[in-house]
Amino acid sequence: MGHDHSHTPPRGLASRRLAVVLALTLGFLAVEVAAGLLTGSLALLADAGHMLTDVGGLVLALAAMKFSERPPSPKRTYGYHRVEILAAMTNGLVLLLVAGYILLEAWERFSHPTPVASGPVLVVAIVGLAVNVTGALLLHSGSRSNLNVRGAYNEVLADAASSVGVILGAAVMMATGWYWVDPVVALLIAIFILPRTFALLRDAVQVLLEGTPREVDISAVREAMEDVSGVKTVHDLHVWTLTSGVHALSAHALLHDGAPHGEVLAALRHRLTHHFPISHVTVQLEERCCGEHAHA
Repeated sequence: MGHDHSHTPPRGLASRRLAVVLALTLGFLAVEVAAGLLTGSLALLADAGHMLTDVGGLVLALAAMKFSERPPSPKRTYGYHRVEILAAMTNGLVLLLVAGYILLEAWERFSHPTPVASGPVLVVAIVGLAVNVTGALLLHSGSRSNLNVRGAYNEVLADAASSVGVILGAAVMMATGWYWVDPVVALLIAIFILPRTFALLRDAVQVLLEGTPREVDISAVREAMEDVSGVKTVHDLHVWTLTSGVHALSAHALLHDGAPHGEVLAALRHRLTHHFPISHVTVQLEERCCGEHAHA
């Protein structure tokens, strides 16, 4: 049986960028809550509620990165990688609750519109857009390989879009005095949040259920393994995700008679880690099939 262990790439840069975005978001959150209360704008408060989930998500992501750096132990042989996925799950659930609250409150405000100080709302929303764009630029690269950074990045993008909505709503209210536009904007913000929330939850659940990663074609993996000289068939093949960007594989490989175990194992490791996004490989080599494997 062979094992190949690759370590997770350093996440120091992603962690520092998350910390910077957290400081920016937390600072503007306080401003937006105060402005929403003073101006009577539900749209600003809705955006602040979404920004609050940004703060929670960023804190969870940073905490998860720290946990994932802890070394494995006899009780947790894979270390604390899954803490990151649990954090993403929590983040998505909180975001779902906030979206539900915004929907209910927007409906209530739509039925009973109240005057809104449109000028200050416009100024605050423009500042918020600048903060969100800065955060998105800082998190963009890390969002490609880290589920928590992706969650934070998606939320910042959603905040940027909602800031644009608040800007447009404030401009309309300044020009027309139609205060019902404010809860409509809040309603649109909530609706905009939901698809990203469901996508984040879907990805987190996929990892927790140890499903095959979307970027791994299991049929192609099997074909590549069976194409290695000396390998007859592959069964009990499983690929799953330990944490975002870290995929593991286990399999049984039935060899042809006389196949050199060491060379075959080395070839399998090389092919799997160089041709697929798989960093942890465990392959059991067999000279006789150990039974039927209907699920392989």
